[in-house]
Amino acid sequence: MDEPTSTFSLLGLTFTWTTVVSTLLAMSIVVLLAVGLTRKVAIRPSRGQNVIEYVLDFVRGILGDQLPGNLARSLGLYAFTLFLFLVVSNEMGLLLQVKTGAGVTLIKSPTADPLIAFTLAIMSLMIAHGTGVKVLGFGGYLKNMFFKPYAAMFPLNVVEQITNFLTLALRLFGNIFAGELMLNLLAELAFSLNGFGWIAALPLEMAWQAFSLLIGGIQAYVFVMLTAVFTAQLSGEE
Repeated sequence: MDEPTSTFSLLGLTFTWTTVVSTLLAMSIVVLLAVGLTRKVAIRPSRGQNVIEYVLDFVRGILGDQLPGNLARSLGLYAFTLFLFLVVSNEMGLLLQVKTGAGVTLIKSPTADPLIAFTLAIMSLMIAHGTGVKVLGFGGYLKNMFFKPYAAMFPLNVVEQITNFLTLALRLFGNIFAGELMLNLLAELAFSLNGFGWIAALPLEMAWQAFSLLIGGIQAYVFVMLTAVFTAQLSGEE
């Protein structure tokens, strides 16, 4: 969408206030959730502790389906934090959007910004490649990544690594951006037709918002699962 933006410069780099504020808010929510739900850890868990343990077990299950025990454990903390951040980020713009008087969107889903989606993809793939080097050694890692099952597969393997990155980033960005775009279009419809557009827009908005909430959770799951899959491939564990 061609929306007005507000930027600032730091050390010669230009940053968008929307991306900075939205990302910091999502990070703060994740920290507050993690601290708040685990503040009083006990043998007989509270509701909050049950929630965080359920999420932890869910993420462990994702990793355990793709990776052997030692690699699943080493990736566990990153995957758990990543999953929480993605769930919060994906859903945030559906539940809360803040605009300034100048029409600049100050708060929305961070993952609706391609820079955030691509950054998360780079982080996950760096961890996957680093794990491959750690497990196989640098020579074994290069052989596994580029020359398996046959040396003649080198060109296709190079393309595969590029598509892995694009798949991870674009799937996340595209789904979240499309969800917010559709909600904004429905909001515009609600204020059209001399104020009677809300009759058609309200049920559509409610249905689409529920659908988008589901998609946000699914995309968090898919992103973590693909991170585990790529880690397994690069570590020779597929």
